[in-house]
Order: sequence, then structure tokens, then C-alpha cells
Amino acid sequence: MRLDEASSAPRVLIYSHDTFGLGHLRRSRAIANAIVACNRGAQAMIVSGSPVVDRFAFAPGVRTVRLPPVTKFADGNYASLDAATPLARTVEQRSAIIAQACGTFRPDLIIVDKEPAGFHGELLPVLEGAADRDIRLVLGLRDVLDDADRLVPEWERKGAIETMVQFYDEIWVYGLSRIHQPLAALPMDPEIAARIDARLIYTGYLRRDLPERRAGREEPAIADGPFILVTPGGGGDGAALIDWVIAAYEADPAIPLPALIAFGPFLDTATRDGFAARIRALGGKIAAITFDSEIEFLLRKAAGIVAMGGYNTFCEILSFDRRAILVPRTEPRREQAIRALAAERLGLARVLMEAEGRTPGRMAAALRDLPEQDPPSRVLVPGLLDGLDAVARRVRALTARGSADEETRPCLQAYS
Repeated sequence: MRLDEASSAPRVLIYSHDTFGLGHLRRSRAIANAIVACNRGAQAMIVSGSPVVDRFAFAPGVRTVRLPPVTKFADGNYASLDAATPLARTVEQRSAIIAQACGTFRPDLIIVDKEPAGFHGELLPVLEGAADRDIRLVLGLRDVLDDADRLVPEWERKGAIETMVQFYDEIWVYGLSRIHQPLAALPMDPEIAARIDARLIYTGYLRRDLPERRAGREEPAIADGPFILVTPGGGGDGAALIDWVIAAYEADPAIPLPALIAFGPFLDTATRDGFAARIRALGGKIAAITFDSEIEFLLRKAAGIVAMGGYNTFCEILSFDRRAILVPRTEPRREQAIRALAAERLGLARVLMEAEGRTPGRMAAALRDLPEQDPPSRVLVPGLLDGLDAVARRVRALTARGSADEETRPCLQAYS
């Protein structure tokens, strides 16, 4: 690399609090990999609280820093994953690690995932020092945050609007306004609303491609032929979906296509063992794996997908043009339900809401119909999957120090 090229290459730190599941980490990974793929000489650092960050591959030029993990309870409260450490102490440790990483890496730009002040305000020291160090700040939001009744009191309690206005140069929404406007429900006076609107950019959804296949990768035999992939993401809140699919095959053994269930790394052991016993009794109609860090290969091969409707899986359904049944959770957030129902209105997926009846026959009928659904590509939605290219362009614009004719390269991903 030439010295002038190195001096102009963007350095981007991505903060991802990752208190639960895989969603924040996988979104941050896709963005980091795209930044280094699309901007010559770029480097990215992901600072993440995910306990499984080390189980993923990243593109050359992307490094990771792991924060002490925390866990989230059903009532919305948090605790240190290490039960012997008070949460306040863990937050102090995380904040110190973030500050040290920022000082060592010397980013030109920090992209903050979802939480304007970070988990329990742990990012505030870095935000407060960013201007003095000539660091640009971007808040990145998924397409849907939550129902207004839940989002408004949460963001008011955290002072999120004030933090956005005080610190952030731009706010990126990784979606389309015609599908959802995540900040529209927040009460803001006209002046504040205008300032937020001036910084708001809808990028489109984040396209996913197949990652570089690792040596020795093996897949279950069921994936050699047509199959339905059932994926509840991290699995920590996916037991109800898995149970419903297994019950459908128990009630209707003649469902034409077999299913492969990816339990997810956070499904508790006792529940997983119970599901495994029921699956064995079905005589090969369902197979199961615990976790696949390259699940994109299975998504691409599947005849159809059954999922909860989290952001990353939705992006993959669109990217690989898979027919899908979405079974969104509604607690502790309605995010998945809002996204899924918007997708169904556009004709991008089918939705089964548990509140409308969780009978085995209802799921079995949907599984029978799945191979005949229209794929998402039958619906033309301009800009739907332009997110990574838009992110790469904005990174270049916010960090440009090189010559004016040095453009971002086409965002062709070797990693997803």
C-alpha cells in the first residue's frame, strides 16, 4: 500500500453493545466487511459485547474487541454474565475497554449500533471526546425499533433524543421509509425534529452474500435435497417457534419437504435436548444443528425459510430471494411483528401470528404451501437492498482525505 493511500484510508470503529442474541453482531459484521471491501485500504474495528464474536470470520482489515458480556432477563433487566460481578462494575470495565480501543485504533469515524449513549451510558466518555479528536459520529438504526408505546418511554428515560442531537453527525436507518420510519413516533418539538430529519438517511436493507467457505465445511445430509430451513437466530427466544414446527410434523407426517432446524447457540440445553428427542421420533423428517456461523450457505440452498423475522434473517431472505414464513415474537419488543407485517403487506413474506392460533395444523398448512409462495423478487421495491453500498459511500464522504477522484469500489462482498 502506498503511504498516501494509507493516510487517506478510512478507519472506522463500530460499537455494538450486543446484550442478547446475534442480531447486533451480525449486522455490525456485514457493515464492517463492506467498508473494507468497498473503500481502498480501509480498516474497521468492531467493539462488541457478544460472547460468540470469536466464532465468526471477518474480512481482512476487520479486527474485533470483545467487551465483558451482559445478559438480559425476560423482564427487561440486565446483569453481568459473570454472576459474581455487579453490573455497575461490568459497565465500568466495558467503558474503559471502549475508550482504550478508541485511543489505540484512532478512528476517523465511529458507527454506533442502536444505542445512542451505549449500554447504560458506557459510550458517553468517547462521544464527549470525539469532537476534540476530529472523529465523526454516526448512529446506525435497524429499520424497526419498537412499538411507540414501548419505544417512547424507553428513549425518554435514556435521554436518547438529546444524545442524538448533541453528538451525532448523521443517523443511518438500515431500511426504507416506505416500510417503516423508526423515529416517527418519538415526540419532538419542531426545531429538534428538523435537526434530526436533516441528519437522517435511509440506506436500504443490508444485502448479504455467501461468505468465503471455510475449509472442511460439512452440512447435514438433509441439505443435499430440497428442505425447509427453520432458524430462530440466536435461539435464546426461539423455543416457541421450534416447538410449533416440530408439532406440525408430529401432527402431519406427510408434509412434503423435510425441515432442518438450527437451534441457535443461546437455546438452553434442557430445551434443546427435549426437542432433539422429539425430532428423533419423527424418523428423518426433521434434522437439527446447534449453530452454523456460515448459515448463509444453508439459507441459499433452502427451498423455504421459517424464521422469527429478526433484522438479519429478513435481509438474508431478501438477498437470497427465499420464500419465507415469519413467526415474529411480540415480547419484550414488537419489532419483529412490525417488520413482518409490513413485509407481508408488500408481498415479501407470509406471516403467522401466534395470537391468531398456534395449532399444529395451521403451521402444517403453511409448510405445505411454502414451496408455492411467490419469492420476494416478484415485488419490485426500488432501493430495497442498497444498504451496504450506501454505507460505503457515506463512510467515504465523512472520512475523505484523499484525492477527489478516488471513488468507492463496487461493494462486491467476499464475506457476508
